[in-house]
Amino acid sequence: MKIKSLKYIAAAAVLGLGMTSCEDFLDRPTEDSYVASGYYKTDAQCIAAVDYLYNSPWYDFQRGFFKVGEVLSGNYYWGDSPYQNFSLNSNDEDLQKMSYSLWAVNGHSNIVRNYIKNGGASEGVKNQTMGECLLWKAMAYFYLVRTFGDVPIVHDNGAMIEAGDYNDQPKVQKADVYEYIVMTLEKAIELLPEQCTDGRLDKDCARGLLAKVYLQKAGVTGSLNKEDLQKAVEYATHVITGKDPKTGVEHTPRELEPEYANCFKLEGNKSKENMIAWRWIVSSQWTSQNSLQSDLGMTGMDEFGDQWGEWNGPSVDLQDAFNFNVLENPASRISADTRRAATMMTVGDVVPYLWRETDLYEYNDKKELVPSGQKHHGFDYMRFEYDKTYNPAAWGQHRSPTGANLVKHMYGNNADHLAVLGSSADRMAYSLCTPILRLADVYLVLAEAQVLIDGGQTGNKVAVDAYNAVRSRAIKGVAQKQNITFDDVWKERRLELACEGDRWYDFVRLAYYNPSRAINELKSQRRNSYWNLDAMFKTYFETGQWQLVNKDDKGNDQTAMYDDQTEAPNVTEASFTIPFPMEDLTFNPHLKEDPVHVDVRATYSY
Repeated sequence: MKIKSLKYIAAAAVLGLGMTSCEDFLDRPTEDSYVASGYYKTDAQCIAAVDYLYNSPWYDFQRGFFKVGEVLSGNYYWGDSPYQNFSLNSNDEDLQKMSYSLWAVNGHSNIVRNYIKNGGASEGVKNQTMGECLLWKAMAYFYLVRTFGDVPIVHDNGAMIEAGDYNDQPKVQKADVYEYIVMTLEKAIELLPEQCTDGRLDKDCARGLLAKVYLQKAGVTGSLNKEDLQKAVEYATHVITGKDPKTGVEHTPRELEPEYANCFKLEGNKSKENMIAWRWIVSSQWTSQNSLQSDLGMTGMDEFGDQWGEWNGPSVDLQDAFNFNVLENPASRISADTRRAATMMTVGDVVPYLWRETDLYEYNDKKELVPSGQKHHGFDYMRFEYDKTYNPAAWGQHRSPTGANLVKHMYGNNADHLAVLGSSADRMAYSLCTPILRLADVYLVLAEAQVLIDGGQTGNKVAVDAYNAVRSRAIKGVAQKQNITFDDVWKERRLELACEGDRWYDFVRLAYYNPSRAINELKSQRRNSYWNLDAMFKTYFETGQWQLVNKDDKGNDQTAMYDDQTEAPNVTEASFTIPFPMEDLTFNPHLKEDPVHVDVRATYSY
């Protein structure tokens, strides 16, 4: 938390002309710019100012979002990363950028909201856009408190800067920070329209996030607060049913996508299930775009030479959770849970919505690769690694230490981008949205909250139906449960939201009131890699034979096996609070002090 974070906030004063309220938006980069003193006078200007909050201030958070959410939690293997082995400290660059980004979101939300409030837009658009600012502010704080624990409350950047005390704020107890988030979302619900389309935020988005906040908040004091859990149930139920439990007023609710993978394709940019998402665009403004495929994708996946993620992969422990093992013969593999193939790919997998139509090659008489005139449809994992007629850049070896690579967060190549979005991608830049609150998450929030209210197991029909709806979409024909336990929901959350940047925060929530279980589970995970997968995979590609034991050129045994030599990570209760970046500690020494209690309802207002 520092004045330097205001780099992004300055952009609030110079923004482009936007689209109209609740209609299609963020489809093209803004072109015209205005100075703040002459801005915020029309509906379109206020909407454009808020459009920025859907992408740019979040850009520097992307790596922290994934490394904290998925590597730290044991869902993803990232070599010798400090997030892998719990050696994270205040000097970590991704942690610094994560903090920087979250404070930028908060600052921009505050400043733009004040401009809109005093601007000349219609009352309806003022309310809508101020509500959007408040929801994004709440989301930033939700990440801050779950990541760093006790954090300062910066309610009004302008007032603090004018007073000269922006970098002189005490940490506030996390229970009070959660109450501040609740208060912020309550106001957002009041201001936002009931329903919007094409990705803009509305009341249900805020209700869904508030349900999740109440579930997280329920255990923050060390024991579960049933009133908070009941609030989580009420808000989640309102979203799922479309019926206000207090007034009985109804509206058409969102529905789950019929197929799980639909949420993560380029077409998922239009999915109503993706309630809150970063809405990236490729534009002349660096930071407006998605870049996750570069870190997580396999070299050569697109034409821009900007991927390097094949050296890492979904963890063995996550594969275990899916009841999936890369050492099993692909020809006899059973993948009943469709979420596995929509999350990760390995030998034997073809992803139909990546590389939808791409040239095939052949060797001419000079042994040169030339286009064959044929097309291939779908991303074939094994051919991508080993077959140059399929992928001229094929490196001829398997590189993932876990035998798999991500499907989520992948857009494919430029042909895919053009076919679906009608616009080109660029180097480290594409427009696939990043969901950060899906409707399925709200279903599972309801199920978990009700289970905890009922002491660890429930037969409550609404909660059980919510759980079954999520599970049945993923596993076709699965038997419907009549009762569900905490363990049921805990596992379902992991499978449903795998590699979406959320799993670590489940552990943080559990550690509030049951730290021993959280610690033991993290220590018992299979967080290591495999040996000799390339020999096995290459033999299978060349001969069709699945052999765990192979020989190298010298006749040495190359048995494919799991490396179980590394000790369990050193997880303690302190591990669930990530250290502040050194820069933050330098700019605000109060971050090293004990937190203070603040009556946020009496101290702040909107």
